[in-house]
Amino acid sequence: MKVKVLSRNPDDYVRETKLDLQRVPRNYDPALHPFEVAREYVRALNATKLERVFAKPFLSSLDGHRDGVNCMAKHPKSLSTVLSGACDGEVKIWNLTKRQCIRTIQAHEGFVRGMCARFCGTSFFTVGDDKTVKQWKMEGPEYGEEEEPIHTILGKTVFTGIDHHWKEPVFATCGHQVDIWDEQRTSPKCSLTWGFDSISSVKFNPIETYLLGSCASDRNIVLYDMRKSTPLKKVILNMRTNTLCWNPMEAFIFTAANEDYNLYTFDMRFLESPVMVHMDHVSAVLDVDYSPTGKEFVSASFDKSIRIFPVDKGHSREVYHTKRMQHVITVKWTADNKYILCGSDEMNIRLWKANASEKLGVLAPREKAAMNYNQKLKEKFQFHPQIRRIAQHRHLPKSIYCQIKEQRIMREARRRKELNRRKHSKPGSVPFVPERKKHIVAVVK
Repeated sequence: MKVKVLSRNPDDYVRETKLDLQRVPRNYDPALHPFEVAREYVRALNATKLERVFAKPFLSSLDGHRDGVNCMAKHPKSLSTVLSGACDGEVKIWNLTKRQCIRTIQAHEGFVRGMCARFCGTSFFTVGDDKTVKQWKMEGPEYGEEEEPIHTILGKTVFTGIDHHWKEPVFATCGHQVDIWDEQRTSPKCSLTWGFDSISSVKFNPIETYLLGSCASDRNIVLYDMRKSTPLKKVILNMRTNTLCWNPMEAFIFTAANEDYNLYTFDMRFLESPVMVHMDHVSAVLDVDYSPTGKEFVSASFDKSIRIFPVDKGHSREVYHTKRMQHVITVKWTADNKYILCGSDEMNIRLWKANASEKLGVLAPREKAAMNYNQKLKEKFQFHPQIRRIAQHRHLPKSIYCQIKEQRIMREARRRKELNRRKHSKPGSVPFVPERKKHIVAVVK
């Protein structure tokens, strides 16, 4: 006689305590799950809808300035410290965890044109309309001490920007020309110039630290090597570039913010055409800053909004705006990749989440697992029309919405005109010019 007995290991299905989750055996054979894709699609759709429901990126506003915020700087060692300079010459140091100003300095007469922190974080530099470069202590003065700069350098012309070397006690200023200064000296080590126009911004490369990039008002982007006394090469665009920012992960890549509403990502080895043209703003782009991962950057524009662009995409993934926000002059991405700070004309600094629907605070393991699962589902179905429509939809201010509509009509008209011209011309006489080549005038080496 045969007897069949079920033999189960209780460890596989019995809970150790009442708080444990019930273990459910699951067979992964696809034949037993005929509706798997349909179910996953519904889950992806719900996850996309919930992402838009929970997208509340604005965190807080740091107010205290009495004039428009003109420039900002990050502390290299402290995540919670940020510096800001205003149009009335006032510099404020903020604590982001408490969201309050911890120190105020009357630094300059007139605008604070630029500021940067020293690589060790013990001091910072400011330049202003009063033709001075001043170095200040990061710590406040002792009881009874006067609030005075450590060093003051008086220049011959107005300085429009400043940036510090990432590893050495050297900084660069720009104005009539690019000057490289040693912290111990009151005259520049060397002066670099190419052309005779004023230079609006200068930036050190964070990886190849001897390289600098600058933007001049005669539409040039000029690259320099500190070890040489001559500039390397320059690219001339159709319109003026306001500022540029180097990618912190790829030494050769930089992004330039232009007056023609676009941003251009260049590889400095091949300046003949940009790697990518980023189009979405409807007014001049005034500032740009990379995320520490080097995969995205944020741009500030005269159209009263900030946008987040992936480096390899031509259109923004996110647009942030509020009713009260005016022209955004400066923007910074914090070093922990979680927040964005922007300073605008109406005297406020605003703090935003880099990922609009991200939940702040500690996440339970199950929450984390559910988030990762939803993220994978959204990636799997991202090109499905309905999911794509929900994920891409953004509410825009009426002014931006109308300008986007107007620009679309203008672009279509230009395309139609070119088609007609090509149709009625001799074959080959009207060449096809790709979008990337349209905006470059020349490259000079």
